[in-house]
Amino acid sequence: MTSIAPETLMDKKVSELQSSTHKPLLASLFCGAGGLDVGFLRAGFNVGFAADYDSAAVNSYNANHAGERAKVIDLLETSAEDVYDLACEGQPENVRFEGIIGGPPCQGFSRANVGRCHSDPRNQLALKYADIVNLFHERAGIRFFVFENVPEILAKKNVDFLKGLRESLSKNFDIYEQEINASKFGVAQLRRRYFIVGVAKGLLKAGFEFPLPDNGAVKVVSDFLSNLPDPVYYSFKLAPEEIPYHRNHWTMRPKSKRFISGEMPVGGRSFIKLEWDKPSRTVAYGNREIHIHPSGRRRLSIYEAMLLQGFDHSYVLSGNLSEQVKQVSNAVPPPVAKRIAEAVLNQVFMGN
Repeated sequence: MTSIAPETLMDKKVSELQSSTHKPLLASLFCGAGGLDVGFLRAGFNVGFAADYDSAAVNSYNANHAGERAKVIDLLETSAEDVYDLACEGQPENVRFEGIIGGPPCQGFSRANVGRCHSDPRNQLALKYADIVNLFHERAGIRFFVFENVPEILAKKNVDFLKGLRESLSKNFDIYEQEINASKFGVAQLRRRYFIVGVAKGLLKAGFEFPLPDNGAVKVVSDFLSNLPDPVYYSFKLAPEEIPYHRNHWTMRPKSKRFISGEMPVGGRSFIKLEWDKPSRTVAYGNREIHIHPSGRRRLSIYEAMLLQGFDHSYVLSGNLSEQVKQVSNAVPPPVAKRIAEAVLNQVFMGN
């Protein structure tokens, strides 16, 4: 007779809250297509308001989540007070927000941006995130926030900026920081990202602990892509609903002679060929730099990139090629988000 390992205390606590009628209400800033939100929703939270500047990303978000909860808002140009008022519109009077999640655009820090600079105006979005978090705490008493960005934000040249960000976020919260690699959490991708979790001061006596990495084998490209049908090649007349299998399972027709042989040059950014038995390189593409399929005969489809990010088959992205590439590149892998969300549920809402 096969024995079943007993459920861990943390799993039991998370399961209890997930099955309860209370789902902590969140606001999602810089939501993109919703990768971070998917993880928190799966863990048992409720997202009542989401905002992003990118209209294509907002369309994708609302296509996958009922209620038109995502709005096109320029958060840099909108005051924290106005963001709060917009978030509260349509919410029951007796319901309050209990947390904020979000990853401000990181182009000013990202290694992929060869012109990155510590004074890039886009970096101010991180400081605006802090202002909104503090305002929500003062108005609604939110218990926590989750902030996501690229690890390059920790670079020496950003030390003064990061000091100011930490000071602002620490006004009402105890903050905890950790770099996480998605490949350690069931995602077939070597994706390093920096997270800050803030917990309202006085709420946790023992401090916050990030989720531990998985034990066992790391997921690889073949785990998600090996049994897929071939994607459709783009044509001007191609309508999304006409694409079989999945409406994002399409890619550009290969034109380079390199695709004939399937052999790609070593190094560079434009022709990075993935390997079946290894995790993918970071899903962070330029319009013409989508990774090469392990066959070497074409680039990945948008859908294949979504799978390497940890999205389910049912998830769909809207927009043209560049808009879809941007959305899948910027997303937080939902499996990573879910593990962080479960840690928040256990420690912030259920107690240690």
